[in-house]
Amino acid sequence: MREVLASEALHHLGVYTSRTLSLVETGESLWRGDEPSPTRASVMVRFSRSHIRFGTFERLDYLDRSDLIQTLLDHVIEVYYPAARLLVDRAERYRYFYDELVDRVARLAAQWMSVGFCHGVLNTDNMSITGESFDYGPYAFMDRYDPNFTAAYFDYGRLYCYKNQPSICGWNLKRLQQPLQRVISQDALEASLGQYSDLYSQYYRQRMLAKLGFDALPDDLAEALIAETLTLLGEGNWGYHDFFLALTTQFSTQWQDQSDLILAEQLQETAHGKAWQQLYKQALQTVPAAELAQVAQRLRTTNPETVLLRPAIEAIWEPITTADNWQPFEALLAKLQSPFPNLLELDLG
Repeated sequence: MREVLASEALHHLGVYTSRTLSLVETGESLWRGDEPSPTRASVMVRFSRSHIRFGTFERLDYLDRSDLIQTLLDHVIEVYYPAARLLVDRAERYRYFYDELVDRVARLAAQWMSVGFCHGVLNTDNMSITGESFDYGPYAFMDRYDPNFTAAYFDYGRLYCYKNQPSICGWNLKRLQQPLQRVISQDALEASLGQYSDLYSQYYRQRMLAKLGFDALPDDLAEALIAETLTLLGEGNWGYHDFFLALTTQFSTQWQDQSDLILAEQLQETAHGKAWQQLYKQALQTVPAAELAQVAQRLRTTNPETVLLRPAIEAIWEPITTADNWQPFEALLAKLQSPFPNLLELDLG
């Protein structure tokens, strides 16, 4: 049930994700040593672009099968990386594949971070070779902005906490180099991975600007506005998602000329409120007056009314377990699917 909700929520937030086809209840009781037991059990049918993972290559490396690593890589390129197939030279084809994978993973990490999502368990076997997000166990959407927010209760060292997700994804790409270096030069692999941080920053900036209502801003202003937004959110006066929803519902064209009107009630007692208002006004002044409606539309498109926070999940689980009542689940699912167009249709990275 949690995975159905996660995959649908992320899909409609523009995250490149697997989906859930069905849940087939077994009628048996499931016992888990680390969770409340017994509980109802089902077989979940997930569909995704590929089931091949970073760990699939690592296994072949462990077995010392360079021949199968190359065979598997050729298959991955043939099926999932059509642009690479066009390259005649095998070394160039392999380099293109890893370049593209680095780009996809950087994009995925930026998608998670912008929507306040913490996956929870990002080992290499939970990384798809297509750069697709999947396997939602102890995930959570962050309520208040907290870089150290950790989704998995067993992650005592906060290895997979919210702020670590981009670097962990980069580390997993590094680990994948071990099997790939049997068929790709180490220099080529390192050169590709060297682009990761810049790509992540580019995609994260693009998505955060969209959440603030902008398609593009001058680089210095964009960096300053995003940084000040995170500083403001770090004060903890409101939720991460509540901030962007308030920005969406209260947006006014008057803000372009009067910074003190921007989220006036919410910001009046915050330490960084005035500084943020000035930056947001400065950003709005880069937009022609005739295009301010596009800012409002972009806000509505990128900031949902319904967010899949833990209390929402727990509230629908209780009626399922006690009365086999799935109506609250269906209602929440409909809300997650309906507020705005699928963001994958927009050029938001």
